[in-house]
Amino acid sequence: MAARFLSTAQIFLIAAISSMVATIYMRIFVKETSGRIDSEPLNQPILVDNGEECSQSKSVSQSFKEVLPLKDIFCLLKSSVTLSLATVIAFLNGLGEGGQQTPYLYFLKARLQYNKDNFAVLMLIGYTGAAIGQLFLMPRLAPITGEEAILSVSCIAGFISMLIVSIAWAVWVPYVANLLPIIAFLTRPALQSIVSKQVGPNEQGIAQGCIAGISSFGNILSPLIYTPLTDLFLSEKAPFNYPGFNLFCVGLAWLIALIPSMMIQFGTKNSRLKIRDGGCTLDA
Repeated sequence: MAARFLSTAQIFLIAAISSMVATIYMRIFVKETSGRIDSEPLNQPILVDNGEECSQSKSVSQSFKEVLPLKDIFCLLKSSVTLSLATVIAFLNGLGEGGQQTPYLYFLKARLQYNKDNFAVLMLIGYTGAAIGQLFLMPRLAPITGEEAILSVSCIAGFISMLIVSIAWAVWVPYVANLLPIIAFLTRPALQSIVSKQVGPNEQGIAQGCIAGISSFGNILSPLIYTPLTDLFLSEKAPFNYPGFNLFCVGLAWLIALIPSMMIQFGTKNSRLKIRDGGCTLDA
């Protein structure tokens, strides 16, 4: 919203000041709390199973002070079918989210002559829709349809959004397509909720960190894939006349992610995984 009224130089300055103010505010007013005085806050579980208070064993507390070995990470991701599928979805979602950044904006600028104000309106529509979806739709739909169904629908919405933009013929078309992130942006919270149910309360940070790391790896690879495609299909050397083919490929990542999401939705429920010193165990 501010980009509509500020110059480019002022935007960077105000963004930097806002970040510093947010950090100072958090440092002053957000207090660290701990359920138990004799234990560190980072060792406390995020969730409590079935309303019961979780006891912190000495071995578990000690394991959180050390870097998790790679063998335990692979054990975490491979011992549960749902977690393995979630890993694939996280990677593909990372590819898609990365493609929605620089390659997406570059395409709109080159193809539809978007400027700063157009980008501001586009992002305002998209992120407002995402906020509405995560604040109001997710809490109401999840108990009814389940996170697995939401995950599948959000993957479809992400693909359709990119498909529409890839064939955009007017400036207003991406605006309409950007209404779909109301659903498409539910991919990450739905995935995190599914992963959360697969591990115990003491392993939430480990599991979510692994999934976030896989998604970040997809974000890193995304520009290496989509930037050359964008340049190629917007040039005169394109193999065929489809300037938005790069965005179609961005949406294709979500379409492929639909397959493992459907496997989670209609697959067998998995046992809850717990990480112990020296390996992983599955609880019935």
